[in-house]
Amino acid sequence: MGQRLLVVDDEESIVTLLQFNLEKSGYEIITAMDGKTAFELAKEQSFDLIILDLMLPEMDGLEVCKQLRQSKNSTPILMLTAKDDEFDKILGLELGADDYMTKPFSPREVVARIRAILRRVNKSAEVAADNIEKSDSIIKFGEVEVYPENYEVYCKGSKLELTPKEFELLLYLASHKGRVLSRDQLLNAVWNYEFVGDTRIVDVHISHLREKIEPNTKKPIYIKTIRGLGYKLEEPQLNV
Repeated sequence: MGQRLLVVDDEESIVTLLQFNLEKSGYEIITAMDGKTAFELAKEQSFDLIILDLMLPEMDGLEVCKQLRQSKNSTPILMLTAKDDEFDKILGLELGADDYMTKPFSPREVVARIRAILRRVNKSAEVAADNIEKSDSIIKFGEVEVYPENYEVYCKGSKLELTPKEFELLLYLASHKGRVLSRDQLLNAVWNYEFVGDTRIVDVHISHLREKIEPNTKKPIYIKTIRGLGYKLEEPQLNV
């Protein structure tokens, strides 16, 4: 049986279009037409990915996304928006969505995007681990430990809840510790298709990571901003 996707949209024509094309591509599809139903389904069942419309009755897509992330559900979310509005897109990413698409879209584009997301989720840790010494299966910096093979991150011994995209970004930074990486480099490495050069997506995810690993987000000790260049993950100078 193929991977299970939850498709959520209040327009029946879009649900039908997506269901037909995704099932034809080998996915098992469950559908919902309002946010409340979608949230309950996502809590009760396991999905490989959720396609989530922004404007929904009962509970909008942003609220569904927010509540899922707050409940520690890290299922990848592809958000759909009919608005060509950067605020909505960036806000969606801030709340934990992994990617977004603007309507109208072609079914082929949706399938390609889903495959890219699932490929990253399933393979990114393995690919990134190939860049690391086989003898060093754990990447440590300061009080943070990254386990590439298990897709887990711990800080001060406590497991962190990261979205797949946040994990990939942190793993890539950690795998290149001490090197300055431009926003475009990070876009190409973590979002492995053209993202129209929208480097704010990188900034949003960096901000999210800092909230989870930095003792003080205003004075980061791990992920440093290199003005005019990009970001660098470094070993902190911890006061003894």
